[in-house]
Amino acid sequence: MDTRLPSALSSTSSHVLRPSTSLPAFTANVSPRSYLSRLEHQPLMNPGTSPPPVDLQQHIYNSLLESRTADVALHVRGTWQAIYKLHKVVLIQSGFFNSLFTTGFRESSPGPSGSLSAQQDINMVFDDRNITRAAFEVCISRLYGGGPPLHVCPSLIPTKTQPLTPSFSSPSPPPELPKGHHPATPRFLLSLLATAVYLSIPTIACQALSCILSTVGPYTVLPYLRFATGIPIEASDDNEPDAAVGLERIAVLTSPGSSSVSTLTSHDISKAEPQDFLADKLHELVVQKEDPGESDAQSEGEVEDGPCYTPCFDYGAVSNKIGEAAVCWLARWGPDMFAYEEKASSGRDFPISPFAVVPSTRKRAETLPSRPSEEAVVHVPARLPTIWARGGLTSRWIRELISSDTLFVKGERERYDLARAVVELRRKQGIDENEEKDWEMMFSEGIYYANMLVEDIIAISQDISPSTRRQFVPTPVLQAAHWNQSLLRCHITASSTNPSVPSPSPPMRDKELGLCLTTAQILSRLSPSEQQATPDDEKGKVYHPVLQDSSMRLGDSSGLDGASMDQLFEHLSSSSDSKSTRTSGANFFGLKAEHKTALECIASDATGKSRWSPYPPYRFAVEFWDIDALKEKSRLHSHTIWYAGSLFNVYVQVVRKKGAQLGIYLHRQSSVDPIPGPSSPLQPVRERSHNRVPSLPHHIPTSPSSPTIHYSPSIHPPSRSVTPNSALSTSHTSDKAYQSFGNAIPATAPPVAPVQPYRDPRPSVAAYFAVSCMSSTGSSVTRFTSVPDMFSVSQSWGWKSSSLRSDDSSDGIDDGQPKPSGPAPKEVSLRATVLLGVV
Repeated sequence: MDTRLPSALSSTSSHVLRPSTSLPAFTANVSPRSYLSRLEHQPLMNPGTSPPPVDLQQHIYNSLLESRTADVALHVRGTWQAIYKLHKVVLIQSGFFNSLFTTGFRESSPGPSGSLSAQQDINMVFDDRNITRAAFEVCISRLYGGGPPLHVCPSLIPTKTQPLTPSFSSPSPPPELPKGHHPATPRFLLSLLATAVYLSIPTIACQALSCILSTVGPYTVLPYLRFATGIPIEASDDNEPDAAVGLERIAVLTSPGSSSVSTLTSHDISKAEPQDFLADKLHELVVQKEDPGESDAQSEGEVEDGPCYTPCFDYGAVSNKIGEAAVCWLARWGPDMFAYEEKASSGRDFPISPFAVVPSTRKRAETLPSRPSEEAVVHVPARLPTIWARGGLTSRWIRELISSDTLFVKGERERYDLARAVVELRRKQGIDENEEKDWEMMFSEGIYYANMLVEDIIAISQDISPSTRRQFVPTPVLQAAHWNQSLLRCHITASSTNPSVPSPSPPMRDKELGLCLTTAQILSRLSPSEQQATPDDEKGKVYHPVLQDSSMRLGDSSGLDGASMDQLFEHLSSSSDSKSTRTSGANFFGLKAEHKTALECIASDATGKSRWSPYPPYRFAVEFWDIDALKEKSRLHSHTIWYAGSLFNVYVQVVRKKGAQLGIYLHRQSSVDPIPGPSSPLQPVRERSHNRVPSLPHHIPTSPSSPTIHYSPSIHPPSRSVTPNSALSTSHTSDKAYQSFGNAIPATAPPVAPVQPYRDPRPSVAAYFAVSCMSSTGSSVTRFTSVPDMFSVSQSWGWKSSSLRSDDSSDGIDDGQPKPSGPAPKEVSLRATVLLGVV
């Protein structure tokens, strides 16, 4: 039996999801004439006539509203208890009911009287606490082609002009709920998704998932993350209706302990189970699960009698997709949100609310200062969601978020400053021993001190916590980092003292420094001969993977329309072209930084061919403003960084050879040529004395249909990938670094040359790299990774794709012509994080 549904929900400009009134999709599953012929007590129509489709649709829906001619009574027990009088021929559009009534279960057998027309009583026990009355009734009503339209509050939906949602940046109260609409609150959307997955109604599941992914924001990110990790939704507030709007009368509420003929649970739908046996099975289901949105500290005086267990409700790929969107948002906006929380903690009268959706006074999104300790103008909204403080993320999730390669912080020193400030914020609320273990691990493993300047390492060694009177970072950790960077420097400088004459096309490995080890080589180091014991420090030595060519989309919501249940899970499980990359709660939905100990390297690679580096990669973040105004073949650069004796920066470029595309490239900057000015937001004259100006993000749609090209020697000839080398002046090429004058856009800041402790004089260096591009609202990330490529001086490698264009391309790129120079109507920016490692 085909289990496709009629088009149950449709999105409108006012964020309303309405039921469909069309019949053909319904008749594809159930014949209206066959259905009406079973209603024997109804008068027959005149011969040769048939009811209009709209009348028939309304007639079927009225049968639900008035509980007429029902052949099945569902006795529902869960978060509510009620009886629903329904019709099998309609219910079997759901995959769950189709299996129940047509595949040989006891519920598909004739009723007590021996007639299929007799009403059958079935007791359904929903052990999933995410399934609520309102969500169940909406799902049932959609099967009948009706039900209330769903209203998603516009204040929950982030936009380019208000990326932190209007509820965070606008003082206006939420609009009134339209009459007859059901409020699609975040809690209801999660419940609707859980119910649709349970009942196997893919149309509703896809619609609910799309709404969830489009409403990720500061007030919803933690509830969504909790749901993704299996934590049940919280109890509804007084403003949320228990029953679906307009469907209050279809349920006959019952008291606890009601008996029924046939018991149906999610564990065994073939036979009835006694209530005590069911309770035992539910007890077996509970597993230990950590809540990412609650403090893992016990309240003072609380006695722990034994392990604490909470029910876990996991929906596989659907849960993982919501988790991806949540961690992408935290990686993009987490540091910005901390600036507000830190500002709020300094005022005693400032209220902080974990999840309240309330008006605020903040006008636009601010860019995080280069270091949290710097003074900056931060406009704090009326109420804030709790993300970093107690009551928000747990210390374990904070540890992984700050350690993540995708976190948007300028560099490794800024990452340490953020970690220090977050820890002190938590310690002000009391010292917790469990949290201290996570802080110790975060400061020891999550920050790559080897990529800092020696002056920064010395300063950190002298940084004492005012709360504990101890160092934030143990001295041995800093000493090991200094030793690590000294070894790397010796490798680089020693390789250039006696350079050999290269052949015209030497093998790639001959150009490398020889820093990397294969898994087999690591194994050989752990297998010494003659019973010599392997040192423990060698087993626990940390290695970083050398990346391969791949692309990955986290939080991508495209391609959900019209999918079946199997297609829905298959699509969500294949958002990456790398079979080895799968997101789940175990790897923090793709957030976890990739590094392993020697033993973990061996366990993860059975082939022994994977390559690993003992030197941590360099991580930095870049931001570009007003890309839509960029002229073709002009480059808009980021700030320039120094790493391993070379200068690097990132630039973006508009290409229109095969349709409008945006390219993002990692560039090895010549130490002789002038440093390009980095992209900056346009600053009117009256605002140029301010520390920062508002920054709004640049959207990066991640459509699988958008072609992506990685310019790598392993894929394309070098002539297509190289950029002008040091022998050619930039001024003599068509690709020019963009520099703005006056109030022109895109604007650039004065160039700043980084400190260069030493130089790598080699004409070419081999390096692997990754670029993670964030969407404008932050709920998705497109990540490109590359095998080691050769970077000559003034050479670039990267990707270009139509999917990296602005979602507002009609304003910036029209008919192949750039937007005229002038004051930007709105400030937009593209944020990306970069990972770079020499080999």
